Amino acid sequence: MVDIRTLLDLMIELGGSDLHLLVGEPPTIRLHGGLHRVAEVGDLTPDMTEHLMKQVASWKAKEELKEVQGADFGFSYEHKARFRVSIFMQKGTIALNMRQIPYELLSFDAIGLPKAAVKMLHLPRGLILVVGPTGSGKTTTLASMLNYINENRECHIITIEDPIEYYHDHKKSVITQREVGRDVPDFATGVIKALRQDPDVILVGEMRDLETIHAAITAAETGHLVFATLHTTGAARTVDRIVDVFPFDQQEQIRTQLSGNLVSVISQLLLPKAEGKGRVAAFELMIATPAIQHMIREKKTHSIFSAIQTGQQMGMIALDTYLFELWSQRKITYEAMIHVAEKPEEMEEKARVLIGQKGAQGQGQPATGQPPRQGK
Repeated sequence: MVDIRTLLDLMIELGGSDLHLLVGEPPTIRLHGGLHRVAEVGDLTPDMTEHLMKQVASWKAKEELKEVQGADFGFSYEHKARFRVSIFMQKGTIALNMRQIPYELLSFDAIGLPKAAVKMLHLPRGLILVVGPTGSGKTTTLASMLNYINENRECHIITIEDPIEYYHDHKKSVITQREVGRDVPDFATGVIKALRQDPDVILVGEMRDLETIHAAITAAETGHLVFATLHTTGAARTVDRIVDVFPFDQQEQIRTQLSGNLVSVISQLLLPKAEGKGRVAAFELMIATPAIQHMIREKKTHSIFSAIQTGQQMGMIALDTYLFELWSQRKITYEAMIHVAEKPEEMEEKARVLIGQKGAQGQGQPATGQPPRQGK
């Protein structure tokens, strides 16, 4: 019977991000955004997925699977990698997803994080949100940001995570990592309790509900630097999502609190590299200037997009600007750029202009893929 170590070694060797184990399918590795089936193993049976689950799950996780048909936890594989594991039921059989969390933290240059975001890591207080869809690299970005603070500031950093993914050593800072379900009952309680533990920096793994969002904003308001994540895309949509969680009669107060305490929204996506191997991050960076704070207070979040576009001198960057730069540097394809662009029509026109300029200079097109001809 197949051993989990064989599959994890293969996944690490290939550089896969996720391992899917489902009855009726071979073990499947997400590789550079696509799916690679380990065909030589053959289709998994119910006994095989149960056997694989038992090799990684703790007694508590197995009990949780029995009681609520699912469990999430962290799993360390020797000294090679950590995994965020989700075990669950599907069609009455056990299934697993294992997401790889490399031990080595990436540099900001390797991630591609805009330089203006690094300056914010020296702030004494405020709320910094890292947002994006599932699998967009938010956890990696946050871990690298916390590591920077850990190496460069004397702080007490407290994280509330579900589960703990990256393990941090104590460096210039002291870092306390608390896991939901093991060290603390939920995110909101973790944040409230953290305020009594002399924190300078607090990481909220995910703002899932009203209580957690309110606790995070309050923590920032009371003089702490707070990091948190949301499964949203774009700064304007993120602000609206936070406000909409609250009852109507509380929304004006939350807008006021948020406008006064929000420092930045970093929105990111992961796109396949043009060369076909690996993925590259694309960012939108919003910095809460007085003008943007006013937009948040006055329910004018629709204007935030324009403010980001015109805020380049202050370090802001629009997603479309970042995407266009990646394409012009041949890092992503034209199709990938257009697929996720906020305003694809404008991007098509910019691409035509750039290709026309390159052609006039005899330099050829800037990257793989090209815009359709005018009138097509």
